[in-house]
Amino acid sequence: MKSLRLLSGLLLALLTLPVFALSAEQQAQLQQIQTRWAEINYQLPAAQREQAFARLASDTERALQASPAATELRIWHAIVLSTWAGAKGGLGALSLVKQAKGELEQALQEDDQALQGSAYTSLASLYYQVPGWPIGFGDEQRAAELFQHALRINPQGLDPNYFYGDFLLRQKRYAAAHAALSKALAAADRPGRQLADAGRRAEARALLAQVQEKMK
Repeated sequence: MKSLRLLSGLLLALLTLPVFALSAEQQAQLQQIQTRWAEINYQLPAAQREQAFARLASDTERALQASPAATELRIWHAIVLSTWAGAKGGLGALSLVKQAKGELEQALQEDDQALQGSAYTSLASLYYQVPGWPIGFGDEQRAAELFQHALRINPQGLDPNYFYGDFLLRQKRYAAAHAALSKALAAADRPGRQLADAGRRAEARALLAQVQEKMK
């Protein structure tokens, strides 16, 4: 009986392991991508971001082609594509967000726990920010469902609570938005993500000020 319990415990542990573990080289690539993304998003003038994100998208695509089983790199390729689309704007950005959507859907099939469920957060963000039919695939109900998945995996996280707060603000659900954004601001620092954390917290504070003004 004891051996069966040990075997069951081992099987459970194996089932809960990530589908793919990054090598040291891949982890360094991922860190480079994350750092460069934060530099572009929070330090470059707006007029320079589109071209910079385009170059970073090429870099992330090459990294993913070299390591197609690395779900973390796939998620970040999608994040870069979607922020490039935001910098580009207009209907010309639609093909980029559709590509990002496809990458995130594949990432969820590969390992929905990767990067603490970041694929759920990123996909939810696309669904509430992209226009709906007939122009795009936007769907607020689908966004809400995806946010629930993201927050079950990472309930105290900076990004899921920030984007959920933005989503709730747009829906005029001010009390819930206030709670989500406050939670985002209280989130723990992420190792190696100082610039991204500072930028995201500044965005969260700006949104929280909007919410507080609406609640007066």
